[in-house]
Amino acid sequence: MDAQLFLLCVLTFVIHLIGALAYAVRIAGVRTRRIAMSFALFNVLVLVSRASNAFQGPFLSKRVETSLTADAGARLLSDFQWLMASASMAALIGALAIPTAQRLFTRAVAHFQVHRSIPKLLMHAFAKGGLSYVRQSVAIPSPTHLKGMRQTIEVPARIIVLNVLAQALLTVGVFAPLYAGYLDPQLRVTAVSLSSVINGVATILLFVLIDPCLSIMTDDVMEGRVSEPAFRRAVVWFAGSRVAGTVLAQLLLVPAANTVVILARMI
Repeated sequence: MDAQLFLLCVLTFVIHLIGALAYAVRIAGVRTRRIAMSFALFNVLVLVSRASNAFQGPFLSKRVETSLTADAGARLLSDFQWLMASASMAALIGALAIPTAQRLFTRAVAHFQVHRSIPKLLMHAFAKGGLSYVRQSVAIPSPTHLKGMRQTIEVPARIIVLNVLAQALLTVGVFAPLYAGYLDPQLRVTAVSLSSVINGVATILLFVLIDPCLSIMTDDVMEGRVSEPAFRRAVVWFAGSRVAGTVLAQLLLVPAANTVVILARMI
């Protein structure tokens, strides 16, 4: 693994880790009864994710162009497999870090509610007291929560399956069009443009079917219709399905790239 690929793996890891931590924000919002404020604070991390995404795109494109010149298709496929493995690792670590992240977001909401300043919150986070609280907040998932996955959850099974598919499409939607551009260099601009089609399907699944279900459940917890333990079990399932989706993306890379090539030729 060269330095550029390592940097790309780090950027991919950051993007998917922050995405996985969104589930911890929901738990913190329920516990503090400050859902809007929790997501407002989470947007600070989203900015880091967007910045990582902005750097990832040009580096990936340059790597594809270099592979075209060097005729290194096998190496390029291996590169994408490393990148998606980084995404899976980030999703897994993000799922395991939910208890820790939930505690940190809860503390951040309490601090922001008093001081009402993002800069002050960031300064507190990197101060001695903030770093000490980070060490105290580190926690591993409780075995009770893992055993709770065997119990019935309020979320339909089809939503969990759809989340696996959506996460797989979001993961592969970045890499498959670029690899398709290598498979058919004459249509690589068209192939890259088709990335929005794959991501669009995943976005529709998320915004139309998956997120509303989780949002309704969040409101039900706030109103007392659903218990917090039941909500946490559902979050565990969503986090686990995110990991499964990034793993499924490994299997979908080549078929998705070939499909993009076919679509590019049909346009």
